[in-house]
Amino acid sequence: MNHAAPARFIGSHEATASTPSPSACLSPAAPRRGRDAARVHRQLPPPRAELRASVIIPAKDEALNLPATLAALASQTDAHGQPLPAGCFEVIVLANNCTDATAAVVRQHARLFPQLVLHVAELCLPPARAHVGRARRLLMDEACARLEQVGAPDAIIASTDADTCVAPTWLAAIQAEIAAGADAVGGRIHSEISGEELLPLRRLQTRDTAYRLLCARLESLIDPSPADPWPRHYQHFGASLALTTRAYRRVGGLPEVRFLEDEALCQALRRHDLRVRHSPYVQVLTSARREGRVEVGLSWQLREWLNMSQHYREPHVECPHQLAALWQVRRQLRAYWGRRAMQCNQALATRLGLAASALQAQVQQATSFGELWENVAATAPGTTVALVPLSRALRELPLLIKPAQATRRAASVPQLLAHF
Repeated sequence: MNHAAPARFIGSHEATASTPSPSACLSPAAPRRGRDAARVHRQLPPPRAELRASVIIPAKDEALNLPATLAALASQTDAHGQPLPAGCFEVIVLANNCTDATAAVVRQHARLFPQLVLHVAELCLPPARAHVGRARRLLMDEACARLEQVGAPDAIIASTDADTCVAPTWLAAIQAEIAAGADAVGGRIHSEISGEELLPLRRLQTRDTAYRLLCARLESLIDPSPADPWPRHYQHFGASLALTTRAYRRVGGLPEVRFLEDEALCQALRRHDLRVRHSPYVQVLTSARREGRVEVGLSWQLREWLNMSQHYREPHVECPHQLAALWQVRRQLRAYWGRRAMQCNQALATRLGLAASALQAQVQQATSFGELWENVAATAPGTTVALVPLSRALRELPLLIKPAQATRRAASVPQLLAHF
């Protein structure tokens, strides 16, 4: 990670909030994408020439949570605590299928924070399209088009949620990671679980976080990524996810799925060998509510964990030993990918459970390593990873990390000597 102070945005002050069209609610027979996008677009003013980042927030019945979210965005600073130049970024809230005063709250806060460029659009989607994947897709498409309209180089589409408060340096830290070479940035997402009755839930969440951070450390030792060096984390979710307009166009936009649309977007980024950074310097705090707005997400996971803790059951996670072996194979395959004109390595094919000819064919057909690995993972029996109790995984991970660290230090000595 480049620890230099992030470059400053440039811009000027403005605050706006648009009044929606009376016909914002769609009929089920409306065209799938064009009609929705046009209705959103018509409710927004033209982008300012100073625009360098667009923050998008899908919101459904979030009148109670949005004030804190918007206040955090209105308080963005650079790494030295100085306010970001006004007009360098905007916030677009899509109030979709709301039955409360979500849109009115946004307009109120546009007046309350005159230094914040804040827009709101309202939309009533038919049931088949009334999901977060559709709402976030509409927002990201509009943000991308607005940033392209002003011709901003390395412009940033940044996503957060209506129940999330970003850190004061959230945008500046994202921009610093993009400037350092990242195409996309996943931020560290914290949640605050309080109350004695939720102590078992908090303990379970803490243990799950420890498992995933230890896995990230082990992965960084076995198959390191220059684009995502240690220290790093493991999250790339809608509450804190940003990418350049160039990367967004490269992958064809956000996959429009009912849930886990953020995970699907990151899979698309990896498929195109784009650089995804899991930055520990980009941080947000999200609510620990257990009644969320999506079918599968953090609220769903918290409900699952709470149910497990109440019934004295333990989560099962991917086996660390098998993950370590899989990452070793991936590293070997990546090295082979760089020499793909050569004859396929039989031992590597055997470890994957594939015939050498089948692996060779996949190598020759793939246009990127990300595409190759995705295809191999979907077809090779050797990529299957079993689930084990979380407690067992937490015992095994330190035992795997220690020798991996020793191996990495030993391997680095010849590399260091080569510079003298």
